[in-house]
Amino acid sequence: MTVAGRASGRAGDKRAAAGQIGLLVGGLVLLAVVTVLSMGIGARPVPPSEVVRALFDYQGTDDHVIVRDVRGPRSLLAIAVGAALAVAGALIQTLARNPLAEPGILGVTAGAGFAVTVGSALGLAAGQTGQLGFAVIGSVLAALLVAAVGRRSPLRLVLTGVALTAVLSGVALGLRLMLPDVFDTYRFWSVGSLAAREQASLALPLTAIVVCLCGALLLSRALNALTLGESVAHTLGAGVGRVRAVALVLITVLCAAATAVAGPILFVGLIVPHLVRKPAAGSVPWLVLYTMVLGPVLMLVADIGSRVLLPTGEVPVGIVTAFLGGPMLIWAVRRYGAGAL
Repeated sequence: MTVAGRASGRAGDKRAAAGQIGLLVGGLVLLAVVTVLSMGIGARPVPPSEVVRALFDYQGTDDHVIVRDVRGPRSLLAIAVGAALAVAGALIQTLARNPLAEPGILGVTAGAGFAVTVGSALGLAAGQTGQLGFAVIGSVLAALLVAAVGRRSPLRLVLTGVALTAVLSGVALGLRLMLPDVFDTYRFWSVGSLAAREQASLALPLTAIVVCLCGALLLSRALNALTLGESVAHTLGAGVGRVRAVALVLITVLCAAATAVAGPILFVGLIVPHLVRKPAAGSVPWLVLYTMVLGPVLMLVADIGSRVLLPTGEVPVGIVTAFLGGPMLIWAVRRYGAGAL
């Protein structure tokens, strides 16, 4: 390659990097705007200027109390859950090398639902704190079982997760059908909603999400090597087994914490990585950064939609994301083929 060619290549790389940074900054600005709108939209509308004033110049008025004590924590929860599910989706798609992989295939959602059902049957998961605790335990145990059985290959991992999900879902459904009281307790957790969830103790799950998001950024370079194939990754000095194990831990904790605090919310981990895959240009670090920003945007938009779709009440945000994710799944299957499932 000539000197001129190398200079042209470096200039092209700089332009691409500048474009990616610009997109990231634009995504952060969009996130800030959507967050302000989320805090202002509801049964009592609050102007955006008043939302900003409530955040930075609190006066104790009714609008300020609504923003700081009700919608602020709910928006924070939406940001954390959206980022956790989106980044977990990006990691599992990278790890399994499957563009249709979704965090639920690790059995996390099914494990959480099964644990909440069992806890309700035992009378130990009546309140939000009890449900959160059982959901975390069930999610972690299910993911550990899937990882132990399917650790040898991405395909085996996916198949094990699907099989365990089917078994746990079936057993949990049987328990709920036999025990009506258990069904009544479970259905409030299972709707996948952010409404009233901010009233539970969220310090531990939110801290876990933040730590795992930082861990995902640190691991993203090693995952970048893994996308080139295991033999190439070994040549580049990446410990394939260690990287895969750490990625599974991050995915498990992110999904477990998000599912525990908000209930099962599907398709976020599938939709967001596809939306940002092209601007990421095959770079896992950029993919993780973009999903970390766009995931909260999608969750906040879905939460806003859940408040305004019905004039008489709220639609669970899980239904909104499912409505958005269904067409996305059809598009992905048509693009990548049913063999990717």
